Amino acid sequence: MPTLTVIIASTRPGRAGTPVARWVVDRAEAHGGFDVRVADLAEINLPLLDEPNHPRLRRYEHEHTRAWSALVDASDAFVIVTPEYNHGYPAPLKNALDYLHAEWAHKAVGLVSYGAVAGGVRSVQALKPVLQYLKMIPAGEGVIIPFVARHIVDGALQPTPALEQSATAMLDELRRLEATLRPLR
Repeated sequence: MPTLTVIIASTRPGRAGTPVARWVVDRAEAHGGFDVRVADLAEINLPLLDEPNHPRLRRYEHEHTRAWSALVDASDAFVIVTPEYNHGYPAPLKNALDYLHAEWAHKAVGLVSYGAVAGGVRSVQALKPVLQYLKMIPAGEGVIIPFVARHIVDGALQPTPALEQSATAMLDELRRLEATLRPLR
């Protein structure tokens, strides 16, 4: 079974990303098409890029980079759970992406964004060119959660039927994309 890694992009205390990611993980496990893992960038805690060699060379000097490389390399597809900060995505996500190169290539990625009125869509639009440069294939289906705070009750995301449908569509597409891209890896 392919491995799907859910990346929690926000590292802020009190972040909405944790309950959103828990919901995504639950949906992905119920979907049944993946072995699901979580990569919480707050726990991984990568320093600002500190490798002297270009990531394309894969000559990593630091254990944190080797561990991050192994996690990403072992993943077949991803879901990135990201907020929108000032019309963009969080710096820890950019840093985590920049640490590696070949490990990302030819892997499908679903995007779950959250925020206020726009639901994080500007974050997704800023992120897509970076993902495409890394040879990742963003799913056309995604999940957008506007006014995310209204959906979090007692620390858990309370999804609407539309959010549930969006998640199912994204996971279905990720499964198809992953299978299509597998021979390229």
